[in-house]
Amino acid sequence: MEPVIAPSLLSADFSDFSSAVDSIKRAHAEWVHFDVMDGSFVPNITFGHKLVSDLRSKSDLIFDVHLMVEKPEQIVPRFIEAGADNITFHAEASVHIHHLLSMIHYSGKKAGISIVPTTSVLAIEEALPFMDIVLVMTVNPGFSGQDMIPECLEKVKKLVKMREERGLSFQISVDGGVHTATAHRFRDAGADILITGSAFFDAEDKPALVKKLKALV
Repeated sequence: MEPVIAPSLLSADFSDFSSAVDSIKRAHAEWVHFDVMDGSFVPNITFGHKLVSDLRSKSDLIFDVHLMVEKPEQIVPRFIEAGADNITFHAEASVHIHHLLSMIHYSGKKAGISIVPTTSVLAIEEALPFMDIVLVMTVNPGFSGQDMIPECLEKVKKLVKMREERGLSFQISVDGGVHTATAHRFRDAGADILITGSAFFDAEDKPALVKKLKALV
């Protein structure tokens, strides 16, 4: 099965997000990835729920929101109202994980948990039956253009095994250092969703890039 390609707006021109979303559509990628940063959980600050709301009427693509914020439960309702399709928050930022997953599901959205490179998959083991997406950060969150941390691929392999052994259906997403030279490694490990930032927005031929990323299996 081909992977889902999710270009991240973190690497787009912040002065023209509308054109960035259009370029994702024209490239035949399926998801638009929103890296929401608060300047506390990660050093940088990006954008909030208003961007999701403003772009929602301009696109029928899946809006995949990744909250890199402290106390995600305080802002999840705003992204639900803004029109996000998927909302992923960090295990390291929330104590009441099951409650927050339930809140997202109750709204009719897909819910996910992300883990940073130093967090073990065992930290979210008990929550796996309740989530739709596990986002494995393969770089330290907060900045685009970093090289993949190869050791993180072992987490993807462990999640694939856990999913098969327990008969679960969550998707495995990877974010960090995804480009044509590394995509086959993510896919070989078992990733279902490839989040790509600078590789996509720096590409002169974006449809060709997406096609190549899908073919590298």
